[in-house]
Amino acid sequence: MIQVRVAPCYLRPVFTAFWLLCCTLLLAGCSREPELPYFEPGTSVLAFGDSLTFGTGANAAQSYPARVAQATGWNVRNAGVPGELAEDGLVRLQSLLQEDSPALVLLCHGGNNLLRGEPDARIRAQLAEMIELVQAQGAQVVLLGVPKPSLLVRTAGFYAELAEQYEVAYLPDAVAETLSDPALKSDQAHPNASGYAFIAGQLLELLRESGAF
Repeated sequence: MIQVRVAPCYLRPVFTAFWLLCCTLLLAGCSREPELPYFEPGTSVLAFGDSLTFGTGANAAQSYPARVAQATGWNVRNAGVPGELAEDGLVRLQSLLQEDSPALVLLCHGGNNLLRGEPDARIRAQLAEMIELVQAQGAQVVLLGVPKPSLLVRTAGFYAELAEQYEVAYLPDAVAETLSDPALKSDQAHPNASGYAFIAGQLLELLRESGAF
């Protein structure tokens, strides 16, 4: 016959407290993204990057920064420069931060360096400097992952590493998923209007879940 041992009554509160602590830690570990502060309509936001931010392949009103501005009411500056390399962007970002003093920076850069086949470590270091510049100004960062050119379009791994290291909100696969779908591309490297709408939709979902609007 199997005997079931029941914990003494005086130990039950201890077990209950231990169980609640375990549940709390588990839920905290399952949190997907760092929280962002709430940004009111009219907040200055900088969308910084290359052609993916500029909106190459669609018109200006169809770029992802324009769609984010329309949905949130934020004052989003599209600071995308087609063809720009990360080392040049790093210099440009510093002056833009001083000029605009944005509360939030949407960072999507490094794609042209990846297209050139530059070492991951070099690109990662330049993006890290960008994040550090933004955080030094007291602004929040949302990092968008960019894929490596290959048959299987996958986001370069160092983007996730940067997001974890600097504890910034991260959109990992929206660009990669867009460039994996011929219906969402204007060419091999750029989305079309529908592609930018997809990226904006994924980004807005992240921003909403993070509490930004």
